[in-house]
Amino acid sequence: MRISSFKVIFIGLLLALPIAGFAYDKNESETDKKFDPNEMIMHHVKDAHEFHIIDINDKAISLPLPIILWTDNGLTTFMSSEFHHDDTGQVVVEKNGGKFVKLHEKIYQLNEGATSVTFDEKHDPTNASKPLDISITRNVFMMWVSVLVLLLVFISAARVYKKSENKVPTGIAGFVEPLVVFVRDEIARPMIGEHKYKRYMPYLLTIFFFIWINNIFGLIPILNGANLSGNIAFTFTLAVFTFIITTFSGNKNYWKHIFWMPGVPVPMKIFLMPIELIGIFTKPISLMIRLFANITAGHIIILALMSLIFIFETVAVAPISVLFSLFITVIEIVVTAIQAYIFTILSALYFGMATEEEHH
Repeated sequence: MRISSFKVIFIGLLLALPIAGFAYDKNESETDKKFDPNEMIMHHVKDAHEFHIIDINDKAISLPLPIILWTDNGLTTFMSSEFHHDDTGQVVVEKNGGKFVKLHEKIYQLNEGATSVTFDEKHDPTNASKPLDISITRNVFMMWVSVLVLLLVFISAARVYKKSENKVPTGIAGFVEPLVVFVRDEIARPMIGEHKYKRYMPYLLTIFFFIWINNIFGLIPILNGANLSGNIAFTFTLAVFTFIITTFSGNKNYWKHIFWMPGVPVPMKIFLMPIELIGIFTKPISLMIRLFANITAGHIIILALMSLIFIFETVAVAPISVLFSLFITVIEIVVTAIQAYIFTILSALYFGMATEEEHH
């Protein structure tokens, strides 16, 4: 299938749109400040309190999100637009008897009597403290969106089966069923076993589709870097769930292999016990870091390639940047499914190790 040059240019512009908006925002004039690719990349990779899309004629176009704080005065809420897109701590928002500033996407409350934030030599605020921040950030917002999308997909698929007399999948059900069968036959059954895999299927299906759809959302340029899987807190939480299920699923044989390895001399049993204990925790840690690092690295590479246009300040680099970015984007589309598959199959493997019966 041949892709026309117009489509390539159009996709390239979509990829460059958030970067161009950031570059314009951070370069108020051609001589004021040079484009900083590191600042731009970190701005897009990390979480934020709003969806900043682009700046046109010094006017920011963004989707504000609710800021929810728990302070000494109780619950304090307001929209992120009240900071007027300031992330340097210059804009002070007064709500519920407190004064708040936003600095590097972190909310601080000024100490009593302070009217502006002051900094030390490390540029850390000296007269402000962090309240409990339970705001709906763009990653949280996209997580809710992904949940709604999954509910819509699977409820629609269930209705197809309910209405169909011969149970032949059509429409959305025709797309979902092969994936469910794949997780069952290629992941759950081989890794856990024929007699025990069913109890783990709901969790395995959930993490597979949940990770996959959030990885896909992270590739959509208009969402401006809402990559949930590139947040270490998200991957940590998923890894903790896998760890808890593995720990509570462990049978007598599983714990025997950890604390008193059968079939080896006693000195070796003593030597292996601390190693196996450490392994209990390194397994979920590897799950957490692998998903986080792979997704984040892909985004950084794409953003770095598109930044070449603004670093060299010439459109002559644009064809190379766009083509390489499109190439990495295609790889990233594949990686979105691969990383969901790896996380799911390793979780199933750990469940299978925990429930394996002793062989005589």
